[in-house]
Amino acid sequence: MLYHIFEPLVNTQVLGFYIFNIFQYVTFRSIAAFITALLFSLFLGPKFIRLLKHHMAVETINEYLPPSHQAKKGTPTMGGLIVLSALLLSVVLWNNLVNPYILIMLLTTIWLGCIGFLDDYLKNFRHTKHGLIARYKLMAQVLLGLLIAFILFFGSPDKTIITSINLPFWKNTIIHLGWFFIPFVIFMIVGTSNAVNLTDGLDGLAAGTIALAAFALGVMAYIKGNFIIAKYLNMDFIQNAGELTIFISALVGTLIGFLWYNTKPAQIFLGDTGSLSLGGILAVLAILIREEIFLAIVGGVFVIEALSTISQRYFFKYTRKKTGTGKRIFRCAPLHHHFELLGHPEEKIVIRFWIIAMLLVAIGLATIKMR
Repeated sequence: MLYHIFEPLVNTQVLGFYIFNIFQYVTFRSIAAFITALLFSLFLGPKFIRLLKHHMAVETINEYLPPSHQAKKGTPTMGGLIVLSALLLSVVLWNNLVNPYILIMLLTTIWLGCIGFLDDYLKNFRHTKHGLIARYKLMAQVLLGLLIAFILFFGSPDKTIITSINLPFWKNTIIHLGWFFIPFVIFMIVGTSNAVNLTDGLDGLAAGTIALAAFALGVMAYIKGNFIIAKYLNMDFIQNAGELTIFISALVGTLIGFLWYNTKPAQIFLGDTGSLSLGGILAVLAILIREEIFLAIVGGVFVIEALSTISQRYFFKYTRKKTGTGKRIFRCAPLHHHFELLGHPEEKIVIRFWIIAMLLVAIGLATIKMR
């Protein structure tokens, strides 16, 4: 909104200064979006917490979780409403809303936010045990993946470029997917969305790791959206991708603001409204800047959490079929619950996972020079 108001005035002088010229700069709008989103998140937090408590939209604790989780009973969920509201408000203020990449990100945010909200609504207000039926949730995610894949595949003048994947550790090494790009996009959105959802099990764990992964994607979006820097670093330049830096800055800002209320002892949880949508947002960002493998590195915590759950489930089924008694690899999955049952304090697990996420981000960013 502010961009569209002031951008036509960039050549207008006020007291001899071209003060509106700053709205042309991605760096200025990124900083402004970060600060605005953070403040929106801090402001909206208490209001949503009171509202959700009033309507009894509170967390129910699974009986199989560690005993320490019983203290969380009654904590409001659906905190994704805070994150998504602050994010969208900041994006509307500072982004170029006719940029095709921003339109795709708005579609992703609203689509997955609605799926997560419906899931939370059914669990908290209709008291259905598992919320939205899993196959319907999956169908909605797949449909979004199909829609975005078709937009990118058929809307791109050069399908060879849009369907390519960069390999971070090798210079000028690209995999061309062709038609396989369409199922790959679906896999990315469904997989990342659900992996982030699985990670959202401890106070501050998901929000912190999402913010770190988003920061890394923001650096990459800025580089690829700047012709001079992209050329210097031997990376592909993507026209208009710089606007994604502003979107990501707003995302990081709102997550940091949300952590004010989400760190232990959490006053509110993300819920599926937040975790499903934020995972999908990371996936689509990576797809748009053609850095899907990079996301797997910087979002390695999500990969580990998902693999721990998948391996636990299939190992249990396999051993039950072979021996009649199911066996487990971990005491509980996802992995963070395994460490809880080993006796590690929740705060220590979260901080250590954050440290691992920081290390993975550093490794991911180091690949920029390796190319």
